[in-house]
Amino acid sequence: MTGRPLRADDTFVHRPPAEREVPADTAVLGVVVSIPEPWAQLLVEWRGKCGDPQANLVPPHVTLLPPTEVAVADRQTISAHLAQVADTHPPFDMRLSGTGTFRPVSEVVFVAVVRGIADCELIATDVRTGPLARPLAFPYHPHVTVAHDVPGEMLDLAHAGLAEVHAEFRVESFTEFEQLPDGAWAVAREYPLTGAPR
Repeated sequence: MTGRPLRADDTFVHRPPAEREVPADTAVLGVVVSIPEPWAQLLVEWRGKCGDPQANLVPPHVTLLPPTEVAVADRQTISAHLAQVADTHPPFDMRLSGTGTFRPVSEVVFVAVVRGIADCELIATDVRTGPLARPLAFPYHPHVTVAHDVPGEMLDLAHAGLAEVHAEFRVESFTEFEQLPDGAWAVAREYPLTGAPR
């Protein structure tokens, strides 16, 4: 079984058990670049200020693999696949700067990735092969969501309030998340980037 997208939803959201409709022999995974401190806490606070219910459920991140259903029996194969991907990509520098939005297509405001885009694209493409091969609902666009499905004025608040944010950091790993039975997200494993420099 290759990875199966959850509906047409590429976002990490809390799904109560009644809404998940995920069979017992299936897990829901996602792969991300986690945003380090002190910027992570700043982004969590802003997401909470905007009334986004996801603020404290999954840490700020750049998605590499959106939430994807996989067979529990495939977990070992998937871990080996992700380790192999991490072994072929070197660490890289990421810079976040300013805000953007996907409106009117999607009610999302994000902090923009302005350095590290190509690295994310290459890793994401490799992640979405083999046991995690799957289509995307939207073209891949690395970003850090800061407000999602909140009233328009709250989207505007996030867009203006974080317009001057800047962050620079070294990305040395990516993270596999798993959705728990209660619908929240938890870290399953970190994969160090150990590929040779380009």
